[in-house]
Amino acid sequence: MLLNLLNKIPDHRRPQGRQFWLWHIIYFSILSILSGSTSYREIATFIEVHFDILKENFSLKWKKTPKYWCIRNALIWIKSEDLEPIFREYSKFLVSLENTKWVDHLAIDGKVLRWSYDNLNDEKSIQVLSWFLNSKLILAHDFINEKTNEIPIAQNLFKELWIKWVVITLDALHTQKKLLN
Repeated sequence: MLLNLLNKIPDHRRPQGRQFWLWHIIYFSILSILSGSTSYREIATFIEVHFDILKENFSLKWKKTPKYWCIRNALIWIKSEDLEPIFREYSKFLVSLENTKWVDHLAIDGKVLRWSYDNLNDEKSIQVLSWFLNSKLILAHDFINEKTNEIPIAQNLFKELWIKWVVITLDALHTQKKLLN
């Protein structure tokens, strides 16, 4: 399912130079990061180590594995605006597979991304508002603009909320009349 959804992401590489499908590179990068990889070289090593298994399970026609610079060139042009709807759709799919009793608690919390402050350009840290379902699944997340806070972002995400009859926990900062309307 996720591989089919990743197929919707536009590939910004030139058609002549494409040896590897973008959705395979993204999917294998996700698997690699979940296994502890933190760099393009480690992603390339993960694919190389598991090449036979990946080739068999995903019917790959690859004769060789992508190098780290090939993975970097494929991933660097992906926009978060293209990726976020895919993961939201996949989250809906995962929740639909589960029993409705599983969906009982939704936590909404904003966090600052570690090491995102840029001293050189005097840019503030990046903040993200995330929706966690039963502390097991991230339903959605959105970046918080430095000129605002998490309240308007949470209000916009509430309009998109598709889960009903769930206990929602928020920070005290969200206890405002406008949010309840």
